[in-house]
Amino acid sequence: MDKISQIIENFRKRNIDAEYFHSLNEVKQKILDLIPVDISIGIGNSQTLKAMEISQLLSARGNIVYDKTFATTKEESKRLKKESLLAEWYITGSNAISKDGHIVNIDHSGNRVAAMIYGPEKVIVVIGTNKIEDTLDAAIHRARNHAAPLNAKRAGFNPPCIKLKKCVDCKTTDRVCYNLVVIEGQHLKDRMKVFIVNEDLGF
Repeated sequence: MDKISQIIENFRKRNIDAEYFHSLNEVKQKILDLIPVDISIGIGNSQTLKAMEISQLLSARGNIVYDKTFATTKEESKRLKKESLLAEWYITGSNAISKDGHIVNIDHSGNRVAAMIYGPEKVIVVIGTNKIEDTLDAAIHRARNHAAPLNAKRAGFNPPCIKLKKCVDCKTTDRVCYNLVVIEGQHLKDRMKVFIVNEDLGF
């Protein structure tokens, strides 16, 4: 069994469906085919999802889309993040996965990981093969020391990890890694899907 097939099998043992795609365009079409037009969708802020322009495509065809990047004010952003927790479906990226089937994320406000854990009836996680790590410890290390500094910089924060290129568990006001969450499985078998794409995507 090759590496991807083993990862897919390990996710399925944890009640998480997983599929492999050759390109982001394939995933985009899969999502559009899979999600009904008459439901609401929450979006987790993700460079991968932005590259697909999935929020715009879903909104244009008639879905109600709660995406904080559509907001023009902080209050609107806060409202959209809250509404996304009650959406019927939720689509997001992830900071890392392990070959054993763990999903690892570090969040600033926690809205993304909150929706992944509870609320929406269905969750789709889209990740590139660049985010696959051999072990849970390696996946956490990637989230802390690679993804978090890049996301902090993208968001306009300046914690020490940007310059040091590693986490020092800082206590500065620019810290972005307040919520470290490891999803080890799902109680409901059909709730979560992980779409693995054979591309380098996001941070």
